[in-house]
Amino acid sequence: MKLTLKNIVPIIKANWFGNDDTALISSISIDSRSFQNDKNTLFFALSGPNHDGHIYIEELIGKGVQHFVVTKISKNLEDKANFLLVDNTLDALQKFASFYRSQFDFPIIGITGSNGKTIIKEWLNFLLSPDFNIIRSPKSYNSQVGVPLSILGINEKHNLGIFEAGISMPHEMEKLQKIIQPTIGILSNIGSAHDEGFSSAAEKIKEKLKLFSSVNVLILHKNKSITAFVNPKIKTFSWCSDDKSADVYITKKNTGELTELHITYREDTFPVTIPFQDQASVENAIHCMMVMLYFGYSHKVIQTRMSQLYPVEMRLKVKNGINNSTIIDDSYSSDFQSLKIALDFLENQKQHKKKTLILSDIFQSGLNNEELYSQVSQLIISNKISRVIGIGETISQYKKKFINSVTFKNVAEFTVAFEKLNFENETILIKGARDFHFEEIVSILEEKTHETVLEINLNAISHNLNFFKSKLKPKTKMMVMVKAFSYGNGGFEIANLLEHHKVDYLGVAFADEGISLKNAGISVPIMVLNPETTSFAAIIQYNLEPEIYSIKGLKAFLKIAEQKNSRTFQST
Repeated sequence: MKLTLKNIVPIIKANWFGNDDTALISSISIDSRSFQNDKNTLFFALSGPNHDGHIYIEELIGKGVQHFVVTKISKNLEDKANFLLVDNTLDALQKFASFYRSQFDFPIIGITGSNGKTIIKEWLNFLLSPDFNIIRSPKSYNSQVGVPLSILGINEKHNLGIFEAGISMPHEMEKLQKIIQPTIGILSNIGSAHDEGFSSAAEKIKEKLKLFSSVNVLILHKNKSITAFVNPKIKTFSWCSDDKSADVYITKKNTGELTELHITYREDTFPVTIPFQDQASVENAIHCMMVMLYFGYSHKVIQTRMSQLYPVEMRLKVKNGINNSTIIDDSYSSDFQSLKIALDFLENQKQHKKKTLILSDIFQSGLNNEELYSQVSQLIISNKISRVIGIGETISQYKKKFINSVTFKNVAEFTVAFEKLNFENETILIKGARDFHFEEIVSILEEKTHETVLEINLNAISHNLNFFKSKLKPKTKMMVMVKAFSYGNGGFEIANLLEHHKVDYLGVAFADEGISLKNAGISVPIMVLNPETTSFAAIIQYNLEPEIYSIKGLKAFLKIAEQKNSRTFQST
């Protein structure tokens, strides 16, 4: 991306205020916490019911960011940066992404549905990457914000795009269609997800189909309840298991832990075996196979690659590692866009000051290796990574670009040298392409535990928190109770997630729980609901807030506050 502010102003219909509209923009940001923000970043100050990006502008100027898209300009900042004033910053971000997408002319696969979007996208990337230089949306970046950020990752070397689009209410898909502009559509399974945002199932189906208004072909499961809503002017490429009039007729048979598909297409019948039996995975795999058929792949290539499909992790996983380390497991993906997101995620894990990145060769960047690994090096420097361990023949050639680095040609070499690498008291981001089998590294570094597992779903916590927020007035403050020790189930991770979502307070039962969170790097205010007299000094020291429920307790606390000369807690 190489545009000046002067280029961008008419695209997003902005008014420019500042001192240099010739400034070159090389990256877009919406996250004030990202270490990747710099003098060439254009920061969009997004605002919503429970957040306002404008409040971070002064802080970002202090960090060197000079260019902002805003809906208002604080008087004390008018002469300190360049401001692009718009009516709506999200609308401006989407306009910019739509313009940027229009600068590229290659096939774009757009995926929507209720379930399976991310899995289909990741599997298609695996199946097609030997033949294409693919840009795809990272993980599940499929929202009104995630889609434009994904599109802005395209560069001149890409020749295939795969993007997913998710909606939760009417009139959202039209905006995403203008941004993605897909040429090939995939409609995945339609289920009950987000039903509450629509008046009927028909309304939801019609809304999702808007993504495909201009596609060259729409790939879908032939189903009367769906196809009835498809515009007859749109060319479809359909599959079915009980209707032989579909373009591709498929029968299924379970064999052990596998599913054998018999594909009938254009008078030919051939088998395809996939390593799954559950209905959702089978349907997702069939959608992927349909793309391969549409692209004209041979039966042999389809059979070989489909047999190698694998389970997809839907999010980055945080795990306990050996020697008091923390592991961030992203061991099935290695591309430049997702590396940036993973590094931002790493920065939010504040258990340890020392940060190690284990990284494989990077594929599908669209850049030549010299430029790619130079940019990777800059990312690593800006994110203050302590140590880099590269694995792969290509990254080994660029070892000198990384500070404090060691490289290995493959995982086997790493395993031999493992004991000498001294992993302890650090956070380790493990990020590698599937071909490198980094799950073996995760297995070595992961703390060994008993077989019984209790999983805390952070996505569910986020969903529940946002649901409650939606029921409150924007100015209503929210305190969330946490169990800091959480019986060993990720108290810090939960508190860190809540801080990320900008809750106003965390509540803990006792002071030692609050101290534990403060020591782990949590900065959001923490209220202690059962402050014992013996803990008052520590509460003051760690700037916790006690819930005092008696005059006697109040007097005792104020006495200690006075002895400690605390300015935070003073009697009036």
